Amino acid sequence: MVRLAIGLGAFAVAIAATLLAPNTYYLFVLGMVGVTTLVSVGLNILAGLSGQISIGHAGFFAIGAYTGSLLMLNADWSFWPALVMAAAAAGVTGIALAAPALRVSGPYLAMVTIAFGVIVERILIEWVGVTGGFGGLTGIPKPALLGPLLGLSPLRETVLLTVVLAFLGAFSFAQLKRHAWGRAMGAVRDDAIAAAALGLNPLYVRVVAFALSAAFTGVAGVLFAPIVGFVSPDSFTFHRSILFLLAVILGGLGTAEGAVLGALLLVILPEFLSDFAEYQLLVFGLLLLFTLRLAPNGIMSAFRSIGQPQPVHPLAGAPMAPILTAQQHHSPLEVKDVSIQFGGIRAVDRVSVTAQPGTVTAIIGPNGAGKTTLLNLISGFYRPQAGAIRLGEASLTHLNSRQIATLGVSRTFQATRLFNSLSVVENLRTAAMGPRLGPAPLALLGLGRPYAQKSILELLSFVGYRGDIHQPAAALSFGDRRLVELARALITGPQVLLLDEPAAGLSKDDKAALGHLVRRIASSGIKVILIEHDMDLVMGISDAVLVMESGAAIAWGSPTDVQRDPLVLAAYLGTETPADIPADTPADTPAHPSIGTALTGAHPDSKPGHHRSAAPLPLLSVTDLTGGYGRLQVLTAISLEVNQGEIVAIVGANGAGKSTLLKSLVNLLPPWSGQVELGGQLLSLSPAHEIVHLGMVMVPEGRQVFKALTVIDNLRLGAFHRQDADIGKDIERMLKRFPRLRERQSQKAGLLSGGEQQMLAIARGLMARPRLLLLDEPSLGLAPQLVAELYAILAELRHEGITILLVDQMAHLALTIADRAYLLETGRIVRSGQAAELQRDPGISESYLGTNAQ
Repeated sequence: MVRLAIGLGAFAVAIAATLLAPNTYYLFVLGMVGVTTLVSVGLNILAGLSGQISIGHAGFFAIGAYTGSLLMLNADWSFWPALVMAAAAAGVTGIALAAPALRVSGPYLAMVTIAFGVIVERILIEWVGVTGGFGGLTGIPKPALLGPLLGLSPLRETVLLTVVLAFLGAFSFAQLKRHAWGRAMGAVRDDAIAAAALGLNPLYVRVVAFALSAAFTGVAGVLFAPIVGFVSPDSFTFHRSILFLLAVILGGLGTAEGAVLGALLLVILPEFLSDFAEYQLLVFGLLLLFTLRLAPNGIMSAFRSIGQPQPVHPLAGAPMAPILTAQQHHSPLEVKDVSIQFGGIRAVDRVSVTAQPGTVTAIIGPNGAGKTTLLNLISGFYRPQAGAIRLGEASLTHLNSRQIATLGVSRTFQATRLFNSLSVVENLRTAAMGPRLGPAPLALLGLGRPYAQKSILELLSFVGYRGDIHQPAAALSFGDRRLVELARALITGPQVLLLDEPAAGLSKDDKAALGHLVRRIASSGIKVILIEHDMDLVMGISDAVLVMESGAAIAWGSPTDVQRDPLVLAAYLGTETPADIPADTPADTPAHPSIGTALTGAHPDSKPGHHRSAAPLPLLSVTDLTGGYGRLQVLTAISLEVNQGEIVAIVGANGAGKSTLLKSLVNLLPPWSGQVELGGQLLSLSPAHEIVHLGMVMVPEGRQVFKALTVIDNLRLGAFHRQDADIGKDIERMLKRFPRLRERQSQKAGLLSGGEQQMLAIARGLMARPRLLLLDEPSLGLAPQLVAELYAILAELRHEGITILLVDQMAHLALTIADRAYLLETGRIVRSGQAAELQRDPGISESYLGTNAQ
């Protein structure tokens, strides 16, 4: 109500100013403020709501101006039909431009819109017979409505009409922002993937935003022509497009008031600078920098608290949400022999699973097993290359994610994907209306029963959310984000609910509450399919468990049967020592002494390795390290040491925090607290690239080789910071160490196999001559034979004195070649000791497969 009162007051002032303006100069200024407000409203729909940037809106402005003027001059149309036709022409042009242009984004979309504006300008210049060329069109008639009856001059009446339409445009924008379509535009802007999972069509939503934006700008062009009295190409240049965008950014993206304020600044400020016309852009640039420094989201962002709704909190202890009990779920979800391949890698290979109504089906497996890929196949983000997916009588095999969502498949994501700019209640309302927003006229108007706030409160209470429903999603804690995302998935009334690692980052109590909640959801008849790394949770709530490894299903059955399956134990813990990995070589007879000496600087007579007799020298010391991602705490008070010349393994189930720990050590993920020392030097203030110079090098998960560069170029980049003359010699040593790389030294790294890329990644890390080499999941995605070959190489590096901190899901293999090890559970070290002792510890199996694992 406060904002409405302010708006009505501003409208009254504008009307009074128009009626009392003493001369045509003031009328012209007021008219240009109204025209610019309409353009700002249009650009705000595009940039503020849907997140698309246009630097060619002067083209739509020109289409409106010339279309309206030509119809009134040459076809004797009256003003109002000409206005409607001009708006339609601009809107249709917007659709024609948007349909192909919005398949790109960011700078590419901006370039397309720039080209559009330039093309329109050239057409106006060259099509002399219609547009008049540089001479333009003159004698454009002004609308004559009630002016003669009220004693208003034609110009004053035109300006009055412009001011009224400008405020109606601003009011329409405010209403659109609260409408289902406005929330849909915001959802697509924030996260197009999550929007598609809720049944929204991102391309269609963006095209509608582009069409509305162009239509508003076209209307502004029609009004501009009679106010000025003539139109020519000079009024529709690229410079004009830049000023329009500047007005929106200064006023505040996504606010109706910002459109008016930006227009006032854009029109009135140059009038005060009329004696310094050549410096106007400089002044606008400085004003923009000043505004972005103090109010990054525009001037109106400083007044965001005005008119905000009062906090509303769901009540505790809600029963089953009515929206869940109202659904009928009789049909099973059947996945039969689905497969998909990316390049030469079979991400999912002939996997079958059936989820019955009212059950929880868990999909587990080590990293890279294909679990999330299978969920993406079920939800339509990927389409299977073989096999079939059915929900009752409906085939989902060839449908996209939006179509599948409308049939009753909803999901959450591994990393929460809320619409951050929307509030909690707006997130749920957008999800509820998502399938209804289609090309039909009624859907365009957003007709249809929206979910009442009472239903939303009941659902949020059911999932356990206790915060303010009007709070922006960006401000939620991590645990609340999980709950709101789950509520958003449920409000669509799904038959199938796909949960991708919902317990990641939650505390023990929160996980227990989540398990109880998932069972309650399943009891309503919904088919729940769950990917989760917390095995105690999985085994405690699941009716059936599918185990995957390297894209294939290796086990299916009850939780108890799966925990005892030897194939499952092998997949999670790794096989016993393969024959290809050499037994302990005495440390005084290294396999390749020249390599270890060259890369570590150790003397050939030194005796590092398993059988050192001297006291170990601490190389890496980690004390009380705590960290995570954003608000998600992953690591808690981690303390460990790595001594010179040894391999230390960090083992633990997926999601335990192993990779996060390595990223925190090298400051790719700055720790929240604690300290890391390398050779006694504190690393907390050192950026990641300096840590490489200090001697700690990480080989990241997934290899991350530079795919467009050759093998040799990748190796040279590994030694980028080195200034010595031995780089060529070290490259030769790497090629000798990894013969496959020699055969492919001139080949692009992206064309190598997975195993070859892993060898290249390790060789590239060794090229930095590290004091400590961090290896993150080196066996991930490799065939067993390649894993054995890789571990044989790591065993040799151990005997050459290279210090390694190793993270790998193959626990038995990692413990086979390690000196010492640490067991990580939910971000905490729960066991540590000699690797051989931990290899016999039953707690390792329990950590990976739950407390009943044997």
